[in-house]
Amino acid sequence: MQALKLYNTLSREKELFTAINAPHVGLYVCGPTVYNYVHLGNLRTFTSFDILHRYLRHIGYQVRYVRNITDVGHLVGDGDEGEDKIGKMAKLEKLEPMEIVHRYTQNFHQVLEQFNLLPPSIEPTATGHIMEQIETTKILLDKGLAYESNGSVYFDIETYNKQGGDYGKLSGRVLEDLLTETRDLDGIGEKRNPLDFALWKKAAPEHLMHWPSPWGEGFPGWHLECTCMSHKYLGDTFDIHGGGMDLKFPHHECEIAQAKATYGKAPVRYWMHTNMLTVNGQKMSKSLGNSFLPSELFSGNHPLLDQAYSPMTVRFFMLQSQYRSTLDFSNDALKAAQKGYKRIANGLRIVKNMSFPANANHEAIEAKHGEEIEAAVQGCYDGMNDDLNTAVTIAHLFTLLKKINQLYTGQVSMESIGEKSFDLLKTSYISFLENILGIKEELPDHWESMIQGLLQLYAEFKQSKQYDKVDEIRATFKSMGLLIKDMKTSIDWGYEE
Repeated sequence: MQALKLYNTLSREKELFTAINAPHVGLYVCGPTVYNYVHLGNLRTFTSFDILHRYLRHIGYQVRYVRNITDVGHLVGDGDEGEDKIGKMAKLEKLEPMEIVHRYTQNFHQVLEQFNLLPPSIEPTATGHIMEQIETTKILLDKGLAYESNGSVYFDIETYNKQGGDYGKLSGRVLEDLLTETRDLDGIGEKRNPLDFALWKKAAPEHLMHWPSPWGEGFPGWHLECTCMSHKYLGDTFDIHGGGMDLKFPHHECEIAQAKATYGKAPVRYWMHTNMLTVNGQKMSKSLGNSFLPSELFSGNHPLLDQAYSPMTVRFFMLQSQYRSTLDFSNDALKAAQKGYKRIANGLRIVKNMSFPANANHEAIEAKHGEEIEAAVQGCYDGMNDDLNTAVTIAHLFTLLKKINQLYTGQVSMESIGEKSFDLLKTSYISFLENILGIKEELPDHWESMIQGLLQLYAEFKQSKQYDKVDEIRATFKSMGLLIKDMKTSIDWGYEE
């Protein structure tokens, strides 16, 4: 297997990845709270872990990928007080909470399919694991690491840390400083300490979603679901836990505390976090009016967008930055990604139709071509092995693309490359693009018929020597990222340099 290094948020270092039970890998990623349409920040996170999922499979691991759906317990403001996000939306739209859940879960799946993300192995829901969350709360109460207060149950952080816990280690926050910062705050209410977090919340009369428990009618705290579901499907300690960097504190910090307090073990070997999105250098935010949904990107219907951008263009754009770096959306960057995507996708179409000639002269091989191909392929792996640096991998794929185009235009002959190197070129280019990066050829439905019509006109104009019309059609194809190529009695189409 490849020597894969991943940046571990917990150690703040790149570490050589070793699976606990190779070739099996347990991967858990925090999924969406399904109260609204999936946004681009979500999308970047899920795309990044789709790449990890794909690459682990490519290098020989068997991955159990668990990504949850939060359908209860996530309160407005991400704290322990206030209204449930799903319940609030249900009241606004005068629907049942599960209607809201169903609508936005469907949207989530549709968008991820548009962006060509592989489905997880298991997609559990918080409401489907209420009993597990109640049982975990009981264990923590029995251990003295939680306490009941007015029908709610809270995790006791001070007691946990006094017993050897390390709350704050993941996010780099010192507990004593956190306690000092929060002790003077108003509104502690039922908690012994403002840092304590809810395991179970008493439901107010107006709260739409609630279940019976030993402490009365209530609902689980937001953090508890991930601890219970990751443990159920991946065990006491599993390989990788991922999410956006905004989840490091308090969500993932709380997950670690709950799991260690309940099961006596660190729950995860490698913690991975994706960075934020910006727009023209500013943080993406609804309040600033600079956030947009995937559907707005596809339609171009947004004041900040000059045009529409396809799902594969946006996916390709995202992969041009390493997942831990800030990703800045701008029209210039998206247009450049669109051009790059067209080039690399056209190369995919071309190379799929290439085959090594059966009657090739095997004495004509030039070693330099094979060396260049091998170096570029190794560069693709080096990029992925260096903490999934897809930007480096894509740069080496463009090196392979150049070789493909040289073959296509006849600048380099198949014989000079040789069958072994050609096979490496073809299989690697296809594999990295389609299987690892998840990039696929994306032609709008009407393009095929339009292309055929343009080709027919091109042939007619060329035969009648209407060269001004010929040039017009060439320009049209160029704007689509395509190249007309004459081949005796047939016409082919491919990449425009």
